[in-house]
Amino acid sequence: MPRHVLAGTRGAIAVLERSGPHPRYTALLAHGYGEHGGRYAEVAGVLAAHHAAVYAPDHAGHGRSAGERVLVEDFEDVVDDLHRVAELARRARPGLPLVVVGHSMGGLIAARYAQRHGDRLAALVLSGPVIGAWELPGRLLAHDEIPDVPVSPAALSRDPAVCAAYAADPLVWHGPMKRPTLEAFARTLDTVAGGGDVRPLPVLWLHGADDRLVPQAGSRVGVLRLTAGTHTERIYPGARHEVFQETNRAEVFADVTRFLDDVVPS
Repeated sequence: MPRHVLAGTRGAIAVLERSGPHPRYTALLAHGYGEHGGRYAEVAGVLAAHHAAVYAPDHAGHGRSAGERVLVEDFEDVVDDLHRVAELARRARPGLPLVVVGHSMGGLIAARYAQRHGDRLAALVLSGPVIGAWELPGRLLAHDEIPDVPVSPAALSRDPAVCAAYAADPLVWHGPMKRPTLEAFARTLDTVAGGGDVRPLPVLWLHGADDRLVPQAGSRVGVLRLTAGTHTERIYPGARHEVFQETNRAEVFADVTRFLDDVVPS
């Protein structure tokens, strides 16, 4: 996939691009905490085959982008970086509708992006989004020293190959979370909670029913507030945190493309 490097708020941002023939919309992929855009190659391929021009940045401090690993002091900066990627896409593909797809931490970034720039979006897709009531930051910040509780690969997917690839990926962060990042999570959860709804923007919410990293009940609080209950949702029985990497991902991809067919202008 072609690579771009942009000047971000706090250093260089690496962006992967994958485009199908004659794209009819542009899709930005916002990845989750500790990972990188390269883990979304299959999602990008599905969207490219669906006639999208796909751009997948690595957030600051993640993947191939600059910055101290997994340090995010202000998520507004990450939203600004995503907007720079959107501007790159608009210059390359003028006039195409823009869709943002955000997973986990990327769902928080995408939700905030929609609050700030929703009038320029055609649709928003949230996968296991960190919005609403998420207890992890408060629980970890209560300690004088942040406990080292790395993400268990088994919490991501029922697919053993996905778990093994995650554990072996040198671009994935496997160490402890950092206090400034946890504080930024807590602040941005509050910001999104108070930032108003994004109506009439079409929103699709995807979540694994067995997601223990970001439980669906907590996300539901945030999704309902963000959309005023106007969203479309798909909750997958037995699925864990990464529904795009789950054993039923063909079903998930079909739900996404069907939703986009309904809401994105031709």
